[in-house]
Amino acid sequence: MSKTPYPVLPPQEVLPFAPTPSGSIAGRTMQESVYSPKAKPSRLPPGTPNILIILVDDAGPGLPSTLGGEVATPNLERVMKAGVGYNRFHTTAMCSPTRGALLTGRNHHHIGNGQIAELANDWDGYSGTIPMSCATVAEVLKNYGYSTSAFGKWHNTPALETTAAGPFNNWPTGLGFEYFYGFLAGEASQYEPNLVRNTTIVPPPRTPEEGYHLSEDLAEDAIDWLQKHKAFQPEKPFFMYWASGAIHGPHHIMKEWADKYKGKFDDGWDAYRERVFERAKACGWIPADAELTARPETLASWESIPEEEKPFQRRLMEVAAGYAEHVDHQIGRLLDEVENLGYGDDTLVFYIWGDNGSSGEGQLGTISELLAQNMIPTTVAQHIAALEEMGGLDVLGSPKTDNQYHAAWAWAGSTPYKGMKLLASHLGGTRNPMAIRWPGKIKPDATPRSQFHHVNDIVPTIYEVVGITPPRVVNGIPQDPIDGVSFAYSFNDGAAPGRLLTQYFEIMGSRAIYHDGWMASAFGPREPWSPGAPKGGHDWTPDKDEWELYNLNEDWTQARDLAAAMPEKLQQMKELFAMEAAKNKVYPVGGGLWVPFLHPELRIAPPSTEWNFAGTMQRMPEFCAPALGNKPNLVTIDAEVPPDASGVLYKLGGAGGGLTCYVDGGQIVYEYNLFIVQRTKIRSAGKLPTGRVKIEVETVYETPRAGGPLLVTIRANGAVVAEGRVPVSAALLFSANDCLDIGKALGSPVSLDYYDRAPFPFSGKIHHVNVRYIAQPASAPAAAEARKAEPAE
Repeated sequence: MSKTPYPVLPPQEVLPFAPTPSGSIAGRTMQESVYSPKAKPSRLPPGTPNILIILVDDAGPGLPSTLGGEVATPNLERVMKAGVGYNRFHTTAMCSPTRGALLTGRNHHHIGNGQIAELANDWDGYSGTIPMSCATVAEVLKNYGYSTSAFGKWHNTPALETTAAGPFNNWPTGLGFEYFYGFLAGEASQYEPNLVRNTTIVPPPRTPEEGYHLSEDLAEDAIDWLQKHKAFQPEKPFFMYWASGAIHGPHHIMKEWADKYKGKFDDGWDAYRERVFERAKACGWIPADAELTARPETLASWESIPEEEKPFQRRLMEVAAGYAEHVDHQIGRLLDEVENLGYGDDTLVFYIWGDNGSSGEGQLGTISELLAQNMIPTTVAQHIAALEEMGGLDVLGSPKTDNQYHAAWAWAGSTPYKGMKLLASHLGGTRNPMAIRWPGKIKPDATPRSQFHHVNDIVPTIYEVVGITPPRVVNGIPQDPIDGVSFAYSFNDGAAPGRLLTQYFEIMGSRAIYHDGWMASAFGPREPWSPGAPKGGHDWTPDKDEWELYNLNEDWTQARDLAAAMPEKLQQMKELFAMEAAKNKVYPVGGGLWVPFLHPELRIAPPSTEWNFAGTMQRMPEFCAPALGNKPNLVTIDAEVPPDASGVLYKLGGAGGGLTCYVDGGQIVYEYNLFIVQRTKIRSAGKLPTGRVKIEVETVYETPRAGGPLLVTIRANGAVVAEGRVPVSAALLFSANDCLDIGKALGSPVSLDYYDRAPFPFSGKIHHVNVRYIAQPASAPAAAEARKAEPAE
C-alpha cells in the first residue's frame, strides 16, 4: 500500500490531552521566582482542513437536477463540479440511525440507534442513546483543537431528555459540539419550530408573517457562527455539521418557491421516473446498462388516480420540489460565506443528499403527515375537502398544513431503485448521492466514484486526512473500535479498488447484507406506503421472509433476482448477515417495531401520572408532556377570569394536529384538531364566571380503546358548562416537535379560530394548573349515546 498523502499525528490513546504544566518556578517571593510560561501546544499541523458536513433530510437520488432529476440543485452541482461525486454511497434508510453512524463511525445498532430516538426500547441495539464508548467525531476533533458546531436537525437525544431541564449530556453540546442551534426531534414546523440554542429553548427570531423559514434561519445562524469564528479564533480549524430539516415532512415552503414548479409534474410519477432515468444515464451518474425497476404492485399508478384528485397530487409534488430547491439555495449561502471568509481552498466539504431515500410516509398524499403514524384511515377526498375549507390548493406548504406528497412521488424521487425511506433492503432507501470538495487537495473529476461506501465511513475518512489515530480512551471511557473504512484513497483515484468489503443494513425488519459486489435482501414486514400494521402483526418473524440475491457489479439497480438460480450463494450471504447482526447488536431482527406496532402502550412517556404547572409554563415537548389526547385525564386550572375573558388556557400540538382549551368572549371552548381532517369543538353555552374560578376539563374514553372516541366534560366551580364527544382520537401523538403551552399558544396554533390572533395570551391570570391521569370508567356515562349524534364542527 502506498504511503498516505496525509499527515500522521503521534497517536494519542487517551483524550482529553493532559493539561499543559506551568513552565514557571514559584519561589518564596515574586523576586525569587522564575516566570517562564510554556506556549500552549498545537495538536494539529499547519494546513489542517476545516470540515463542513452538509446533510439534507429525506431526499432521494432521483430529485436533483445535478443527477438527472427535475429539482434545481445548483449548489449540489457546484460542489460536485469543484470536486468529486459518489454514486455508491449508502445510508441506513432512517433518520437517527444514519446520523448516529455518521457522527461516530460505528454501525447504527452498535450505538443503540436501530430506530429513531422516539421509539427506543430496552434492547442494546435499540436503546436510543449513543454510548460513551463511541465518542463522536466532534468530541475527538474538539480535543485536538477544532472549533465545533452543529446546526439543524438533531435526532440523537432520548426523547424524554429534550425538556429545558435536560439532562444535557446527550444533547449536541454534551457530545462534542461547542455550539448548537436547531431542534431536538425528527421533524419540525419550518415556520414555527421549537428551537434550542446550546441548552436553552429559544423562540424563532421572526414570525411566518415576517418571512421566517427554518432553513433560512439555520443558514443565517451558521454564517454568523463562521464570522465569529473568523474574528475570535482564526488560528483554529472548524468542524461544522449542518443538517437541514428539509425535505422531511411537513413540506413547508413559501408559495413563490412552489410556484416555480407549476405544471412541471402534470403527467405524474410514472412519467417523471422514466424521464429521470434516461437523464441519469445521459449525464453518466448511473451506468448505461442500468435497468429501471418496476413500480411495486401495491403502489398506485398515476393513471389509476381519479382525475379530480390529480391537481392535489400535483401540487403536493410542486411544494416538495420548491422546498428542496430552497434548502439547496440556503446551502449555497453557507458555501458563499465559507469562500468569502477565505476558507474555500482549505475546507473539506461533504454534501450528502439524503439521510435515507425519499419518504413515502405521506402514503396517499396528506395535509397532515402524522395521520399515518397514528394509523388513522382517511381518504384523499377528506384531505381535499378539509383543504378547500381553508382556501384550496394554495394553502399547501403554508403554516396551516403539515402536508407531504403521495408515496409514489417518493418512489419516483428514488429513481432508478426499488426502495425508499424505511426500506433497508433495497437501494432506493439506502443509496444516497454525495459530493465532496476540497480545492486544496482534491482535483475536480466529473467521473463518479463508484466504490461501495457507507455513512459510517466518513469519520475514519476525516481521521485519516487530519492524521488522527482513533483514541483508545475518551473522557475515561474505553472506546469501541471504529466500524467504518476510510475512503480518502478514492479522492484522487476514481479507479482505485473499493476497500469496504462488507456492510449490513437493517431497519424495522427490512434488511440486507453487502459483500464484495453481492447483496442479499429481505424486504421485511411492512411497505412504507401502505397504511396499517406490518404484515403478520404480532406473528411476524424474520424466518418467514423471502430473501433476494443480486450481483451489484452487473446489476446496478437490483433488477434481476438470482436467489432461485444461486441458492448456495444466497445461503452464504444470509449466514454472513447473521454474523454481522450478532456482532452489531441487531438482534432481535425487527426490534425497532417493538414499540410502534407491537406494543404501542410501551411508547416513550414520562414516568409521572400527575403534574403541577405554573400558569406561565411553556414549551414542554409533547413526548415529555401529559398525554391529554389519549389518556383519561383531568386538567384543573385555578384562574382569575375577567369579564369577557379571552385567550388560550392551554394547548398541546400544533396546526397539523392537537388539542386546545381557550376562552373567547367569555365562553370556554375545547377543540380537538384531528390532523386537520376533523375538528371537534365543544363550547359552553354561556360565559365563564368571573373572579377566581376553578376550571376542570375531564377526558375519558367512551370505551377503553386506543384511538377510540373521547368524552370531554368541562366544569366551572363544579358546575358542568360544556360536554361533548370526540369521535376519533390520536393513538400515538400529535406532533414530533411542538409542545404543551399554558397561558398562550406558542409554536403552531392548534385552532383556526385564533390562528390570526396567536399566540392569543389569556387575558386573565392563571395561578396554577394541575394535570393528573384518572381511572377510566368501566362504562361510559349514560349521556354518551346522546352525544354520538352530535356532529363535530
